Amino acid sequence: MLQIGPDGRIDAVRPATDGETVDVHLPASTVLVPGMIDTHLHAPQWPQLGTGLDLPLDQWLFENTFPLEARFSDEAYARSVWSSMVPTLLASGTTTAVYYGSVHEPATIALAEQCIESGQRAFVGRVAMDHPEGTPDYYRDAGPAESVEATARVIEAIQALNAPTLVEPIITPRFIPACSDGSLHGHGELAAATGVRIQTHCSEGDWQHAHVQERCGKNDAFALADFGLVADHTVLAHATHLDDADRQLLTSRGAGVSHCPLSNSYFANAVFPLRRNLDAGMRIGLGTDVAGGASASLFEACDHAVTVSRMLEDGVDVTRSHDRGVAQSRVDIVTAFYLATAGGAELLGIEAGLLAPGRFFDALAVDISPDGPLGIAPEVDDWSRTFEKLVRRGSPASIRAVWINGRLVSGEA
Repeated sequence: MLQIGPDGRIDAVRPATDGETVDVHLPASTVLVPGMIDTHLHAPQWPQLGTGLDLPLDQWLFENTFPLEARFSDEAYARSVWSSMVPTLLASGTTTAVYYGSVHEPATIALAEQCIESGQRAFVGRVAMDHPEGTPDYYRDAGPAESVEATARVIEAIQALNAPTLVEPIITPRFIPACSDGSLHGHGELAAATGVRIQTHCSEGDWQHAHVQERCGKNDAFALADFGLVADHTVLAHATHLDDADRQLLTSRGAGVSHCPLSNSYFANAVFPLRRNLDAGMRIGLGTDVAGGASASLFEACDHAVTVSRMLEDGVDVTRSHDRGVAQSRVDIVTAFYLATAGGAELLGIEAGLLAPGRFFDALAVDISPDGPLGIAPEVDDWSRTFEKLVRRGSPASIRAVWINGRLVSGEA
């Protein structure tokens, strides 16, 4: 039995006593698991989910993504997308989302408002991008000062919504290729002055990694640190090209990585060495990278995380008889689910991700009945096999109810 306090936190976890009255009684065919935390997704890319992924990253951005994101200058259009997207994510089990908005202040503030209305825990950031060569002329901030000022206004507006335990602002320079040095320095100074968390992309693929080395004379992690953008609980997306020095820097600062296994397969030109980074003590969460990843499901992201780790360990080129893979790279489904829950909470520094006293009650009730959507076979499936099916095959069809902060936000219970 879980006792939930008035602040939405779990007060106690204990056996129920006979005859005890409970507010919500789950049937024996239902299991309660922590809500999942998506540490990287681009909200204005929701309408293009699953499209254009045959293109290189820079071409995909300029031909598909920037034209779509520019449409969010229309606040009514933005609100129509948000009102569909957030409930869909909740029904899929995403109880916390770390969002990149667009450059537009009203659209980004409207996203925070939608998260509050729907009850989703979220970090919402206005995307800062002002570089005249790294962005199109129809979709960028006017300059570095204007970019930082717009971000500051959005931070104040989101904080004024007065829902700090549910929705918080996050400083979001898109990535170094899209931002001038002045904007990057200014956002670093804003982060130091406000204490607001930071998110950006880091060493995502060959193109971005090489751009930063040529422009800054160093790897992405060190360049971002010099701009003041690597701090405790900074969320760096992808980071497939980290070297040992980068890894040590990020770990020492308390920053971490949003591992996006599916989108990395399309755009990163590499497999993120998840096991190596976990063993180094790095904070790591899981991300879908909507819409660089073709699925918004964190259950599927868990499955992909396991798959790509096996590909890294075993290798993929049969013509290489030696050194085909990287030994001891694989992870299992339990580790993947940890990334999607407690790992994401640790990365963000939030009290969620576990069903334990003191944590916020963010949870999913999942149907594990023999005739349910997970295909549980009681004659062969013990709990470990049932859990594997729950994670690998989980979907809105198997989720009966979703709670955040102790409040039912999706489904029925």
